[in-house]
Amino acid sequence: MVTLTIDRQTVCVPEGTTILDAAAQIDIHIPKLCYLKDINEIAACRVCAVEIEGYERLITSCNNVVQEGMVLYTNSPKVRAHRRNTVQLILSQHDCRCATCTRSGNCSLQTIANDLNIYQVPFGERYEKQPWDKTFPLIRDSAKCIKCMRCVQVCDKIQSLNVWDMEGTGSRSTVNVSKGRTINEADCSLCGQCITHCPVGALYERDDTEKVWQAIDDPKKVVVAQVAPAVRTAWGEAFGLSPEEATIEKMMDALKRIGVDYVFDTTFSADLTIMEEANEFLERYKSGATRSRPMFTSCCPGWVRFIKSQYPHLVNQLSTAKSPQQMFGAVMKSYFAQSIGVKPDDIFTVSVMPCVAKKGESNMELFYGEYAGKDIDAVLTTREFTRMMRSAHIVPSTLKPRACDRLMQAGSGAGVIFGATGGVMEAALRTAHFLVTGKNPEPDAFCVVRAKDEKTGVTEAVFSMGGAQVRAAVVSGLGNTRALIDRMERGEVQYDFVEVMACPGGCVGGGGQPIHDGEERAFARGKTLYRLDSEAELRFSHENPDIQALYETYMEAPLSHKAHQLLHTDHHAWEMPKKQR
Repeated sequence: MVTLTIDRQTVCVPEGTTILDAAAQIDIHIPKLCYLKDINEIAACRVCAVEIEGYERLITSCNNVVQEGMVLYTNSPKVRAHRRNTVQLILSQHDCRCATCTRSGNCSLQTIANDLNIYQVPFGERYEKQPWDKTFPLIRDSAKCIKCMRCVQVCDKIQSLNVWDMEGTGSRSTVNVSKGRTINEADCSLCGQCITHCPVGALYERDDTEKVWQAIDDPKKVVVAQVAPAVRTAWGEAFGLSPEEATIEKMMDALKRIGVDYVFDTTFSADLTIMEEANEFLERYKSGATRSRPMFTSCCPGWVRFIKSQYPHLVNQLSTAKSPQQMFGAVMKSYFAQSIGVKPDDIFTVSVMPCVAKKGESNMELFYGEYAGKDIDAVLTTREFTRMMRSAHIVPSTLKPRACDRLMQAGSGAGVIFGATGGVMEAALRTAHFLVTGKNPEPDAFCVVRAKDEKTGVTEAVFSMGGAQVRAAVVSGLGNTRALIDRMERGEVQYDFVEVMACPGGCVGGGGQPIHDGEERAFARGKTLYRLDSEAELRFSHENPDIQALYETYMEAPLSHKAHQLLHTDHHAWEMPKKQR
């Protein structure tokens, strides 16, 4: 243990502790911009500098460790002068039009500048302007980039895709797409982790709210919205609501007040996905197709983009089932359209998702009978949804619980846990067990696949099902996924069924969720989903009465010809830029 003094307070911490962490233990929170623990500890911004008594030069607190007897000052005149000067220099190369920035009010640079009482920049201002395709789901505003390197490190260390890199030298150094590519040429998975880890507004999702407002205002359009399971764990964070206050039923009320005609919960189509995917898995398993290579889940579009660019030879191992988002859109423009007597072209489908990759996935087309078009017309991230609430002057405290609309109202707890890593696997195994044995397992019989190791992001299990052994694995985070696939390719491990989520912790940690700088809430949000599952009246997808009615009256049976036309996809129908070797 090391004893030192910080701002006249004595603290004792383990040897090797950084000054930043030591100060935090006594509630002294030193400002920082570039620092991400265990990811970006390079002291690029210099904002976290502190003074050591007896030393002329300041040192950065994020990457320097404590020493016995140190006397430190985090807010001395020298430190304040340095910090103000450093932040002013950063601001001189940052577009400070905060009123038109998506991160206004939730920006680390804005907060630090305000705390330092910086109201003008004494240096000449010079913004960098780089061209960008504004139709791409992920947008980069180079004029706001502060070169903190967070996006580079997150993409490299967490997701292993190396989409970003530094280019240029000296004052002309900047972040850009790596290897001289445009973003359209890069093998970006659209996971959005670079967005949620950016401390400013240099990275953000393409805003589609105006597209939705236009559809709402169009008298010819019937606007139908669905809300993903993971969104209910996070939307209330934007308004300071607890998970118990920010319910899915209140979201339905908010969407109705915004002007949406029909509102639904994506847990319905999560249950539908399970019916197709569980049956598909059993079909592949019984045929021996999983003996050498597993069937992979296909619910996560970030993961689908990853496998198509990094391991294209494994694309055939993906389940052909569409994601719950796309299934919902297909059902809306066929089964639901028919039931309300509306042409598919007159239905405008909106998804509220925790994900940026869902915006890219919505480009997929639906071909069925006489109809050809998109399953989903617009995707809103959780952040866009909360901005629409504010735009509509909706006060959260006035929201009342509202049920989903009829026909696709029911959803099971198995569908709810889709938003957490391991949830798809657990839901599928519950139904697969029933399909094999004719009996329901205990609802939590497969809870062992729930994430336990946040660092490796991998959970493995073997289950006995009707006398057969099923080898399963669950992984979240694309860096963890790469490591797992490489182990499979080397023959070190073998599975029958593998669930992959691109974002650490699953959809609850998606790139479209509310941003809390330097704080990871994915696994806490996941616990909310498991609580909702445990409290649900329905725990099994195959017991959803609205799913049963869909098959009885329209879809015939899982894996039927009509089900394949509407609920399955050809993963070779579109190409991703391949990994550059």
